[in-house]
Amino acid sequence: MTDSERHEQADEVREFLSTRRARITPQQAGLPVFGVNRRVTGLRREEVALLAGMSIDYYIRLERGNLSGASDSVLDSLSHALQLDDAERAYLYDLARAATASQRRPPAAPGRIRPVILRMLDAMTDLPAYIRNGRFDILAANSLGRALYAPVYDSPLFAQRGPVNTARFLFLDPGSADFWSEWEKAANDSVAFLRTETGRSPRDKGLTDLIGELSTKSDEFAQRWARHDVKFPRSGVKQLHHPLVGDLALPYEALDLPADPGLCITIYSPAPDSPERQALDLLASWTGSTALQR
Repeated sequence: MTDSERHEQADEVREFLSTRRARITPQQAGLPVFGVNRRVTGLRREEVALLAGMSIDYYIRLERGNLSGASDSVLDSLSHALQLDDAERAYLYDLARAATASQRRPPAAPGRIRPVILRMLDAMTDLPAYIRNGRFDILAANSLGRALYAPVYDSPLFAQRGPVNTARFLFLDPGSADFWSEWEKAANDSVAFLRTETGRSPRDKGLTDLIGELSTKSDEFAQRWARHDVKFPRSGVKQLHHPLVGDLALPYEALDLPADPGLCITIYSPAPDSPERQALDLLASWTGSTALQR
């Protein structure tokens, strides 16, 4: 790790811990409050140290960005004191792992998708599905997935460059507000997902370049990036507005591909006989083919 990377790593640890500390009041932590002249609304450093069962000097060292050598028990205690959720706890562990040069994750998978995965994708003829990497580049999609995401594929952003990237579309194409019915939620989630990925892949140059581009070109992205929120892109319901079939509320699952680190398949699966199922059937009939699009 270079000196520049160490400084960036320390800055990220400091910002993450301080923003988590600032959001918890003493009352929420179960601590008594004496007097009314508190300078901060959240927890003080000494209060976090008390809750985590460590010395104030050691906690200050951690918050200054030095997670090197922090044991699992220390990280667990800190997670409990700061009331971190599963994604935040995993992110804290990733930051600690990155601080120890000898412990590194496997490199991210290349852009090429294995044939067996493509066959699986092609076999899902009635469910929209696509494969993406941690930067939210769509690397492959079945025909229904491509039809569902037609506004993204058709964006002028990708006329001269590729691959299609949903985060870039979300923040840099004005048409994204029409496609994502709940644009604010989609924006918040997208930034939190990318922040989570930086913990998993801190040396991914493509990811760093994407974040730099979005931070420079989009104030909406930059404001959200400063919050240091993290989240797992596992499952939920996406609210989309398709130009052909209208409003859709589509349940989805995002599944990691264990044999291909860094790759994930997202599948939309509406309930049988639901309006969304009928809309997708109509969309499938208009596409006229179930051949795989890549």
